[in-house]
Amino acid sequence: MSPSKVIGWLLVLSLLPALVCAQLAHSVRLELTTNQNIEESFDVTPLARQGVLVTVRRGDYYDTTPARFQFSKYDTDLKPLWTTEYKQDPRFEPTLSYHNDHYLYWLFREKESAAIQVSRLSLDDGLIEHFQGELISQMDMQHFKVLGNTAYVGGYYRNRPVVMTFSFFDRTNRVLPGLYTNHLEINSLEIDETRQEVHVLVHSLRRNCQFSIRSYSYEGKPLRTVTFDGSKYSLISGKLVPAGDNEMLLVGNYSTDCTPYSQGIYVTRIRPGEPGRPDAVTVHTNDIRYIEFSQLQNFFNYLKPKRQERLLARVLKKKEEGKDVKFRYRLLVHDLIPTKDGLTLLAEVYYPQYRGTSLPYSGGMMRSTDRYFEGYRYTHAFLCGFDKQGKLLWDNCLAIQNLNSPELTEMVQVSQQGDLMVLAYPQDGEIHTEVIQGSKVLKPRENYTLKTNSDNEKVLYSTHENLAAWYDHYFLACGFQKIGEKGYSGSPREVFYINKLNYSLTDLQNGPATDATPAKKRTAPNGASGRQSSRKTSGSEQ
Repeated sequence: MSPSKVIGWLLVLSLLPALVCAQLAHSVRLELTTNQNIEESFDVTPLARQGVLVTVRRGDYYDTTPARFQFSKYDTDLKPLWTTEYKQDPRFEPTLSYHNDHYLYWLFREKESAAIQVSRLSLDDGLIEHFQGELISQMDMQHFKVLGNTAYVGGYYRNRPVVMTFSFFDRTNRVLPGLYTNHLEINSLEIDETRQEVHVLVHSLRRNCQFSIRSYSYEGKPLRTVTFDGSKYSLISGKLVPAGDNEMLLVGNYSTDCTPYSQGIYVTRIRPGEPGRPDAVTVHTNDIRYIEFSQLQNFFNYLKPKRQERLLARVLKKKEEGKDVKFRYRLLVHDLIPTKDGLTLLAEVYYPQYRGTSLPYSGGMMRSTDRYFEGYRYTHAFLCGFDKQGKLLWDNCLAIQNLNSPELTEMVQVSQQGDLMVLAYPQDGEIHTEVIQGSKVLKPRENYTLKTNSDNEKVLYSTHENLAAWYDHYFLACGFQKIGEKGYSGSPREVFYINKLNYSLTDLQNGPATDATPAKKRTAPNGASGRQSSRKTSGSEQ
């Protein structure tokens, strides 16, 4: 064997121990005692290196006493920094929340009234300010963002979409023009803090299913509208991310028949107006790339090899016959993850689950009656890496086994460390992890059992489990647990837990790992500002 080959084998062997030692590890744990006699909900908002904010809402079961909010901020070692309490105004009920680097905002509304209240909590010292005003009566509020000192609330009024602004300075409101029409739905509401702009992404329910981006100034004046014709490919969702000077990338999923079922993903570049010409816009429509799922190298890796082989054979046969291939996947698309090369798209594939009841006919025959919605089942997640021009660089897949959720929420979390990524999701008291590098899988699936603060304790029951990528190589796991002592048959104690978990990949890289990209701020689907674990703590779970 030549000296160069010997050196090569030595390098490979030297990496093997490092590969083995990189794994998820317990760092520190915080436990908050729950009260089974009242209704409680817990919201956990990761704040990157600033720490974590825990919001606890408490209220009585049988009276109309307003809820009490307790906001507690902890440092990165889960040590308390400050606590602020707020008793909810009895006229209002909490609706949506949002946070940025400096504030947490809660949107309250008065029942059967146009009155609203926005509460602003300073993440530095816990100071709370309240701003009251009015929007549209009976508006179905579904989107909430804040830019500067203006709140943007999106939803529906009389089955038509509407987005309104609410100024904290003079308490005035304004309706964003061009949205209040029939057969139109709001896909998302996004803000651009750099350009001080608001983007409303909408799609039409009519034939051709047009998708458009309607951009407004900070004051609510229309700037531009970018429309994509859906005659051949209809865009289902879209996420915007800056891509260099005065340019954005739009990435999402699309269908071929104006349905919510995805055929693949797309990416295109958008160049907003030049200075002095805000209404001018350039869309590189010729560069829009539609990438069918069958064009991705690893999309079907969640299937067993033989089943995957049969599926791909059917796809190839249809294409050879000149027939269209139809896929029926539902996607939950995450916010885009910026990288040094461009961006990463992460999406989870799911389907709604129903359970039907049946009644017997005479003669032993059965007939189906009602169907009951049970929640969502996740099958897999996939990632796609793009450069700054929107060119697909790689793709990968994470199989998800038997994961169900009563709410459609982002389960898979990503810790980005250099060019490596740790993928993780919670399930049944465990955290499942996998490490990838582009299209390669460096470490296959591993399972990690969450630990308590004592080796003499064991977890008897876990529910409402959540996971969030925090900062650098750390994750936050949270939820409810019943904990008992080993060898002791007494009553278990019930807690809301927060576990800080560490997954360092330094040994897997040629040098120190770079900082993880913090999770992009967003409004959670259920209105929480972060990872939410809400339920009645009456002790009814077994």
